[in-house]
Amino acid sequence: MNLHPITAESFAIIDQEIGPHSRPPQDYVVIRRAIHATADFELLDLFEFSPGAVDAGIMALQQRLPVMVDVRMVAMGIASTLKALGYDQIPCALDFVPGDDPTLETQGSKLATTRTAAGMLALTQHYATGIFVVGNAPTALLALVEQIRLGQVQPALVVGVPVGFVAVEEAKQALAAVDVPQIQVRGRKGGSAVAAAIINALAYLACPNK
Repeated sequence: MNLHPITAESFAIIDQEIGPHSRPPQDYVVIRRAIHATADFELLDLFEFSPGAVDAGIMALQQRLPVMVDVRMVAMGIASTLKALGYDQIPCALDFVPGDDPTLETQGSKLATTRTAAGMLALTQHYATGIFVVGNAPTALLALVEQIRLGQVQPALVVGVPVGFVAVEEAKQALAAVDVPQIQVRGRKGGSAVAAAIINALAYLACPNK
């Protein structure tokens, strides 16, 4: 994927300001894209990758596994990139908020504390694998982690970067405790822009000449 000249220039500035670092090259491609989206250089030290996470994301995109998101802002941020890879839809948890399904309500009674969490729970009933992306709602990440623990879903990759103050660090710690490929940002930082940047970077790595 060819970079826009302004993006390329921005990446060069980021590289210059960061200077020497110890991040593996593929991890850095992801981190740099997130810094570009936020102008937050602290992300260099806050990103955490499980072993093989970037490769898992690349493989999932090359295999056209589904990419699911918690909120529409993330979907909007990755729509054009994934369209170039052949994706025609990005399932969003908010579009899967259950109605009067008593079975689903029972399964998620302790988890569906928000519409996004309820939607994520419903989303996992439709998609057993793929890339799950949470950029906004920690409750959605907690719901996803619980489904992983129950063996109801086996993600190819989880991007867990919710932002904020309530349950954010708890959700990220819960994700870290499950054995799935994952990318996250420690602490309170993250957000939809960061989540979209991660997927866009993985797409570039998956098909650099697309």
